[in-house]
Amino acid sequence: MNSTVILILSHAEVSDLLPLKECVRIMREAFIANASGKVHLPLRSIIRPPQAKGVLGLMPSYVSGEPAAYGLKAVCVFPGNPALGKDAHQGAVLLFSGETGELQAVMNASAITAIRTAAATGVATDLLARSDVDYLAILGSGVQARIHLLAMAEVRELKHCLIASRQFEHAQKFADEMKQEVPFPVEPVETVAEALDEADLIVTTTTAREPIVKREWIKPGTHLNLVGSCVPHAREVDGETMAAASLFVDSRESALNEAGDYILAAQEGLIGPDHILAELGEVLTGAKPGRTSAEEITCFKSLGISVEDLFAAEYLYQKAQRLKAGTWVEY
Repeated sequence: MNSTVILILSHAEVSDLLPLKECVRIMREAFIANASGKVHLPLRSIIRPPQAKGVLGLMPSYVSGEPAAYGLKAVCVFPGNPALGKDAHQGAVLLFSGETGELQAVMNASAITAIRTAAATGVATDLLARSDVDYLAILGSGVQARIHLLAMAEVRELKHCLIASRQFEHAQKFADEMKQEVPFPVEPVETVAEALDEADLIVTTTTAREPIVKREWIKPGTHLNLVGSCVPHAREVDGETMAAASLFVDSRESALNEAGDYILAAQEGLIGPDHILAELGEVLTGAKPGRTSAEEITCFKSLGISVEDLFAAEYLYQKAQRLKAGTWVEY
């Protein structure tokens, strides 16, 4: 049998080949494809061995068309990694031909996850936030906080950013590092309430288990992006915030099964399935409306779906072929 040649992309190569601005466009295409019925998207499988330090997530997807493709992200999530100076997400995105099933590429999942997650939030913010938002609050100071700052600056003309973290010195370090990356002040503050005091755009990227955002801290007309929690038993905002917000998601099925911010508010009797107004793809295709008033509080609950990884991987594969980038090996 003939051998095939596969592409291997490192963290640095993925980061170089997948700029945020390009990835925002790719995520739009991914959400539209999903809303148009071109994507097969099973729920992710999570393997949680007793006493293990982390979990293994398996995220498969398929897209029809030219080219058709299968994707699989196999990623370990180890919450203790940041203390070791490592990304909590470790793994690979695999790309397979939709014509022959041949493995085409193995790509660093940490880099793809970080970039595509922030780019998806950029799509949501561009769709749902008021055009005049300019005061950003970011909660959390890790990998996702850093790239989300850049993503928010990509889609809105911001004037200020306040950053709050569980440890104030982490917020200070974030501000010192990131103020060189954006043309507006990045200021650390000691409390979440202080960070949200004037914010009209909020991004949560924490590992919080219990709500750190309260309804009374959120101004009318604010847009929230909830990124940190992706399990049913953890949430970053209280039920009252969820009830007050117009809620949009990347995947309705994923939100109903995996989003603690939604599930726990529903268990409190504050919201139900009809509270999810639309998936991003439905807004992009015009099937459902997005923001309908300036005073409305809008909320995007991000879980990250495998079609995002698949579209990013397919783009990277085509670009690496054109540029002769990455490492190509017989397999």
